[in-house]
Amino acid sequence: MNNKLLKLIFMLVLAFVSLKTSAQQLTGKIIDSRTKEPIIGAAIAIKGTSTGVTTDVNGKFTLKTSQKPPFTILATFVGYKKKEIEIVEFENLSISLIESKGQRLDEVIVVGYGTQKRSDITGSIASVPLEIKAQPVASVERLLQGSVAGAIVTQTSGQPGGGVSVQIRGNNSITAGSDPLYVIDGFPINNDYSLNDAGVTNGSKINPLSTINTADIESIDVLKDASATAIYGSRGANGVVIVTTKNGTKGKSSINYDAYYGVQEVIRTLPVLNAKEWWALRKDAAKNSGKTTSLPSVSGYSLDTSGVGTDWQAAAFRKAAIQSHSLSILSGSDKTRLSISGNYFKQDGVLQNTDFIRYSGRFGLDHDYSKNFKITSNISVSNIKSQVAPAAIVANLLLTPPALPVYKDDGTFVVNSPFESGLQNPINSLYNQLNETITNRILGNVAGEYTLADGLKAKVLFGIDIVDNKQNRYLPSSTAEGLALSGNAIVGTVFTSNWLNENTLSYDKELDAKNKINAVVGFTAQQSKAKGTVAEAAGFATDAFSYNNLGTGITARTPSSLASAWSLASYLGRVNYVHDDKYLLTLTLRADGSSRFGDGNKWGYFPSAAFGWNVSNEKFFQDIKNVSSLKLRLSAGSTGNQNIPSYQSLSQLSYFRYNFSNTTVSGYAPNSVPNPNLGWEKTFQIDGGIDVGLFNNRITLVADYYYKKTTDLLLTRTVPGTSGLSDFYNGQASVVYQNIGAVANQGFELYVNSHNIDSDLKWNTTLVYSNNSNKILDLGAGVDQIIPSISSPSIAKVGYPLGSFIVYQTDGIIQSGDAALTPQANKSPGGQKYKDINGDGVITQAGDRVVISNQPAFTAGLTNTFNYKGFDLAIFFQASIGGKIYNANRANLELGTGYVNASTVLLDRWTTTNTNTDVKAAYQDPAITISDRFIEDATYYRLKNVSLGYTIPSKIVKKANIKSLRIYVSAQNALTWTNYTGYDPEVSLNGQSLINKGIDQGVYPNSKSYQLGLSLSF
Repeated sequence: MNNKLLKLIFMLVLAFVSLKTSAQQLTGKIIDSRTKEPIIGAAIAIKGTSTGVTTDVNGKFTLKTSQKPPFTILATFVGYKKKEIEIVEFENLSISLIESKGQRLDEVIVVGYGTQKRSDITGSIASVPLEIKAQPVASVERLLQGSVAGAIVTQTSGQPGGGVSVQIRGNNSITAGSDPLYVIDGFPINNDYSLNDAGVTNGSKINPLSTINTADIESIDVLKDASATAIYGSRGANGVVIVTTKNGTKGKSSINYDAYYGVQEVIRTLPVLNAKEWWALRKDAAKNSGKTTSLPSVSGYSLDTSGVGTDWQAAAFRKAAIQSHSLSILSGSDKTRLSISGNYFKQDGVLQNTDFIRYSGRFGLDHDYSKNFKITSNISVSNIKSQVAPAAIVANLLLTPPALPVYKDDGTFVVNSPFESGLQNPINSLYNQLNETITNRILGNVAGEYTLADGLKAKVLFGIDIVDNKQNRYLPSSTAEGLALSGNAIVGTVFTSNWLNENTLSYDKELDAKNKINAVVGFTAQQSKAKGTVAEAAGFATDAFSYNNLGTGITARTPSSLASAWSLASYLGRVNYVHDDKYLLTLTLRADGSSRFGDGNKWGYFPSAAFGWNVSNEKFFQDIKNVSSLKLRLSAGSTGNQNIPSYQSLSQLSYFRYNFSNTTVSGYAPNSVPNPNLGWEKTFQIDGGIDVGLFNNRITLVADYYYKKTTDLLLTRTVPGTSGLSDFYNGQASVVYQNIGAVANQGFELYVNSHNIDSDLKWNTTLVYSNNSNKILDLGAGVDQIIPSISSPSIAKVGYPLGSFIVYQTDGIIQSGDAALTPQANKSPGGQKYKDINGDGVITQAGDRVVISNQPAFTAGLTNTFNYKGFDLAIFFQASIGGKIYNANRANLELGTGYVNASTVLLDRWTTTNTNTDVKAAYQDPAITISDRFIEDATYYRLKNVSLGYTIPSKIVKKANIKSLRIYVSAQNALTWTNYTGYDPEVSLNGQSLINKGIDQGVYPNSKSYQLGLSLSF
């Protein structure tokens, strides 16, 4: 080796040693400013260079650099505010990052079949805030109420585990399904109430989504416009709610226990007459009708007509307990993230002998099998059991005469009312009827994801949703309902299995410094099958066996069974393109083939396009002060609806009995008209939006205007009885689904978030506001309106919102000398008078009824959160302004016949000495005239949730190896301001029927509750 080579090697070694010795280390730790917990995976980089590292599982970092101070480093992590630190000497740093509560442009949110940075979103997507998710509720939909602009959520029954109605951006359909699609950890499900209904129980249906433990939820994202929902095609027309459950975090383990216990009570009771007042009304009604009255003969008890009598509401309502206990284990290593959780939830109803109990468990696993292959799995299991209040129980509590006692002299229940109404003892029915539903559910999926190349991934998912429902009903002979039958037992089951396969190919790549693309294509298939049976018997020698020994009933009833299935095959594709972080383009197409439609119409095609412009990233915008970010969005597209019963395009057969040669024989005959042209209900939507951040994003604002038009409605038509196709055996008229009619919705939505104070005291405010105008555009050729029943106030009429009311207009009380403008039997002074709309001198249904809208002017939610040295306070107000309710309870209570109990309003009824009143005279006319008197303002303002908590300092709890401990008190529905005279303005007779919504008739009342809880983490 020559000297030159030796010299060169020596110089290289010397340079390397010099380089090594000149590099120095900057060390430190990054923690959460509030919890003091280490932040794993936070980034530390020298500003203006590519030199950087991330923190380890303890939040620590070591940054090696040859750069000499002074220089500036950047500390960043998703969900936290960026922090700059000037380094003047090498030292061990402690860096605290503050969580960003505003709109985070780098935040990753869940969209259909993937995720996106919020700054790259072109569609209208909302997320449920953290403080709202902490509410103690039985089902996930209730968390949307007042927290998501454009979502109208109504608790249709106070029955524990009972129904919830959700409409996102209005009602698109009339007789097809209108609830949004729910995607639980990637599994799309419709909240089909038939899953929990074997057709046996009598009363509120149990909500299928109540099988999901809300304590397991990590995030809830709501897709609202066509750009966001079109990837779900045929099921996206009513919006999409994406629910993601919790999973383990890389390098972090914890054991968490969350629990609360509380007490509920009915929000209010209704003022009705006591026994003395009722007896005076009864005598007055008989006198005005030219009759007399006397007490009926009873045995074993006496009737009270001179005292207070029985307060049936006080006997039925109670203070009821609610409790929840959740235990979860979250763990993660470099390759595996694991979550295991269990929950026990029990809610006693405010009505005696009603409840809801849920046991649930969940297992989640993410495992990096290799560098390129990843496996994920989520499985949840649940068991619920509910004792349901009989359907007519609330109405009977109000109407049963107070003269009747609950118990006989010997302590047994009084069974029937001896008065004309034929009402039964409602307390006896509550305690002694068995009316239960039991549901077991398994919802799970497993997916494998393989990285084929840089940015290119293939994913295959298989999922199942199995629901096994059993319902039991027994009417013992000790109740009025079971007395005539000597006991009646009914048992029913329905088993539903639903499988899903999704195969997607995604590509996510930064093409160069200014261009990036995110794309997904795929094929999915889903099939659902349901089978059910119902068996019934009556005439039991003893009630001891309840429903458990049908064979001992001497009266056999005809059993029934069912089987149905549907399937869906889909192709999907979406491309998101971003240029220079300024210009955003999204194109989506989905093709769905559904078994529900005719041969030539099974496939529907649903495209959408959206454009976004990050104006604040333009050079000309840099000099604009106080506006941190500005994005404009525009989208348009089509989505569909297939949510109707199976086989509606086919001719169906029904069972009939008929007489042949003096012998009863059985056979089958068509009961429906086939419609091979039945196809997709389609919704076209345009949306314009703006996202603004002000004052370094201390204030963020999101506003949207949208217009939706739904055409080819899946609308039912009743087949005339003269066709011979009515199902006489089952007592039902035959209907046929057709693609006719159109409905439009348009509205405005606003979301505002403000960081009012950001120091030791933190105060944040969130406001959501939305209004929606719904209008029926068309009901088919020659059809102007649909009235579902002559006894119902509801109507669907062209030019009016869906679910409007058709009523007579009252015009005071008939006084001496007035014309008797009334359809009621009492046409003498004291009777109710009505407006003669068409001026023909008589009051008729055809000529004198008017249509009144029931839709609210707007809904809003206001949340304020405060944090100070471990204390936290959240106050959530919710409001609905301008809606209408038809108070059918009031219509019954103001009938004034004396046959049933009445409202205290009738204490001011018309008499010859009390003529200056708007309350008609007592009269024995049992017919209710549906009028605007019973349409009330449904406006309300509600303190929906208030929670006060304290997190004990970590330096105190860590001595017991506790990471964190928070204790809190909370209240739900604590205060309600409203002029509505019923139990609660948040009510609807039937949340599953869009035409009949907004009717208050014997609905299980909602409650208010107070809880004490704790959150503990090890």
